Amino acid sequence: MNENSWNLIPGNLVSDNLFSISLILLLFVMGFSFGLDKEAMVKLKRTGTKILVLPFLVALGSLLGGLLGGLVLHIDIVGSMAVSAGYAWYTLAGPLIGQLFGAEFGVLGFATNFLRELFTIVAIPLIFRFDRHAPVASGGASTMDTTLPVIVRYCGSDMLITAFSNGFILTLMAPFTIIALASLI
Repeated sequence: MNENSWNLIPGNLVSDNLFSISLILLLFVMGFSFGLDKEAMVKLKRTGTKILVLPFLVALGSLLGGLLGGLVLHIDIVGSMAVSAGYAWYTLAGPLIGQLFGAEFGVLGFATNFLRELFTIVAIPLIFRFDRHAPVASGGASTMDTTLPVIVRYCGSDMLITAFSNGFILTLMAPFTIIALASLI
């Protein structure tokens, strides 16, 4: 069997697309849940522009954490801040940071952001007790998709809008922040 025929095996087609399909299904279910909440739009209008504050504070905290991490680990501070600017979006952070800062920072970007998402999923049962916004801050960009169901389960359905908008805004910000930091070197 040659290399091209391997890609035509149905099992590979399913496994390659399984993650994408499950993510689309997850977003559909969350959107459906949001649509069933009759007060969702009222809550959204009530929060207004305050809903933008959390993602910007999360971004600022992440960048400050990257700065502190770079200082403590004695590595390039701008590269360290770029790693933290992935905001838990490891599939973007690893390759983009690797392209802009080198392979070592690319691996660090992937691993750090993957572990941030994993930590959020595992630690939500503990950290939501400190503050209902703590899991949203911890999850970063992943609160729009993979960590959203766990956040809603532990923090309540009224956190759906906050978590989703946080993840959406950080997802939009991540590539621009990483590229802006790369322009500093």
